[in-house]
Amino acid sequence: MYPQSEILFPHRAIKPLRRERGSDWQDLVSQVASQRDGTEDTLAFSLMMIRLCDCLNCDQSSYKASLGCVTCAQRVVCAQNGSDLKLRQTFERTRQEIRQRLITRPS
Repeated sequence: MYPQSEILFPHRAIKPLRRERGSDWQDLVSQVASQRDGTEDTLAFSLMMIRLCDCLNCDQSSYKASLGCVTCAQRVVCAQNGSDLKLRQTFERTRQEIRQRLITRPS
C-alpha cells in the first residue's frame, strides 16, 4: 500500500539511523550497515528494531505505516530514553539470541 513500508524492518533502513544518536550508536549502525543482509549482525539488528518499533503490530493501513519504515525507526530510536550503551547492550543480547537460534536450527 505504501511504497516505503514493509512488513518487517528492512536492511535498507539501517544506514539512515546512523545520525539519530551519539557516537556509540553511530559506530554500531556503521558496523552493521556495512555488512550484507542476512549476516548474524544484520539479523540481530533487524530483530532488535522489529521489537523496538513493534513491527509485528504495524497495520499496513495505519498512519505509522504511511510514514515508512525509515521514518518510523528514526522516531523510535530518537525516543529511546536509555543511553547508547543500553541500546548497544540490547543489540548484544539480541545477537546472542540469534546465535542460539542459528546453533539449534535443525539441519
